[in-house]
Amino acid sequence: MTADPTLARAFERTAAEYERARPGYAPAAIDHLAHALGIGPGRRVLDLAAGTGKLTRQLVATGADVVAVEPGPEMRAQLTATLPEIEALEGSAEAIPLPDASVDAITVAQAFHWFDGRAAFEEFHRVLRPGGRLALVWNARDRSVPWVDEVWSIMDRVEKRAPWRNHDEWRESAFVRATGSEFDKPWFGELHEATFHHEQLLSPADVVERVRSVSHVAVLPPEQREAVLDEVRTLLRDDPATAGRDELALPYRVDAFWTERT
Repeated sequence: MTADPTLARAFERTAAEYERARPGYAPAAIDHLAHALGIGPGRRVLDLAAGTGKLTRQLVATGADVVAVEPGPEMRAQLTATLPEIEALEGSAEAIPLPDASVDAITVAQAFHWFDGRAAFEEFHRVLRPGGRLALVWNARDRSVPWVDEVWSIMDRVEKRAPWRNHDEWRESAFVRATGSEFDKPWFGELHEATFHHEQLLSPADVVERVRSVSHVAVLPPEQREAVLDEVRTLLRDDPATAGRDELALPYRVDAFWTERT
């Protein structure tokens, strides 16, 4: 199953907002993945659907040789402006522009739900070396704080059934494909999972930009988009937990999965 390509392309309209407003990933999650995937000096890592490089820069910090692949030119431009020293290629999960058995690890952050899963796993298997490992990572919305839950409740009405809402569904989809039941032989082994938590510190204006960067908001007609953003502004202005504050903590849960190529 692939998500609506119109929504996927919406990020091109908001690449700058995405870079400013979206969080990176919990340091503990990066440490976990670096250990699980063997990411570090002397290892070549593909960060696939790298976007503006949120995860890419954290992978570079491990000392690994990182190559980024991103289909969107505006997102890729943001990435190369931040990380001019790394190789950044145009490509997709279904057509990775790398040779066979050329990387030790693949990371996919905030993007697997946009892919044609079967075609993507075929490509993962092709470009990974035997014993190489794949990680699928999401920053999920932590709604445990009442005002944050109110913000995401506004998004509930906009998104309805967005493709990333049900991580259990995507985890099951990944597990089925990883263990090979859709193929003639198992191309990947057991799917491992771990959960982490972190916070993103934002100004109220940045929280509004965070909402603006969501694909379902980006594709709205301008008047509807501004109505949604005004609703968020009003909430932040009037809620006792946020009123008059210059900095707000937006919590996230990191869902991380990894598996090994056979």
